[in-house]
Amino acid sequence: MESDQALPAGCAGDAMSGPTRSHSVAERIAQDIQAGALPPGAWLKQIDLERRYGCSRGDVRRALDELVAKRLVQHVPNRGHHVFELDPQRLAQLGQLRAILEAAAADLSYDKADAAALQRLEALAARFEAAVRDGTLLEQHAANIAFHMALLELCPNPELAAMIRETRNRVPSALLSQWPTRGWIEQSIRDHADMIAALRACDRDALRRVVVGHMREGRRPGAG
Repeated sequence: MESDQALPAGCAGDAMSGPTRSHSVAERIAQDIQAGALPPGAWLKQIDLERRYGCSRGDVRRALDELVAKRLVQHVPNRGHHVFELDPQRLAQLGQLRAILEAAAADLSYDKADAAALQRLEALAARFEAAVRDGTLLEQHAANIAFHMALLELCPNPELAAMIRETRNRVPSALLSQWPTRGWIEQSIRDHADMIAALRACDRDALRRVVVGHMREGRRPGAG
């Protein structure tokens, strides 16, 4: 095991309590699942996770328990843990749930959409467009997530926002299929601009339409 100085941020032994460390590990595993770095069906060996995230076996075990409870990971007795693999019907159901939740959040997001918030969204939309033009798939994914998390911060209902984040995390984006064609990713750029324009115009119906349309037919439910 490497010294604390060599451990990734959030995993140093003295910096956090055990439950806080394990939650941090769970968050990082969830991010890798959502990004497609740990694909559906992949087996999660504890020793590999210890090395990957620079944490103790106890932290990894508690993190896996947390992810099982969130239905991101499945435990198979006498075999271990693997990333939950959703069937097409379940994926469609989660997509429908996300559309309902995000439409509800859109209806509540106007009071906090001040000039500073709109400026931040514009900067993040520009970052995504630049990543589409010159960046890698991972950079595009990270920029897209950053835009949507900033948009979600405008929702004044923290329980609704937390439910949306949890639902998003339950569906891996699978980077290579998130935007099947160049046309899909270019439409995402336009969608981001349309969301900002609707917020600026205080056009609730337009924002709801573009948010739900962003998860339109033909996309994975985790996209957007």
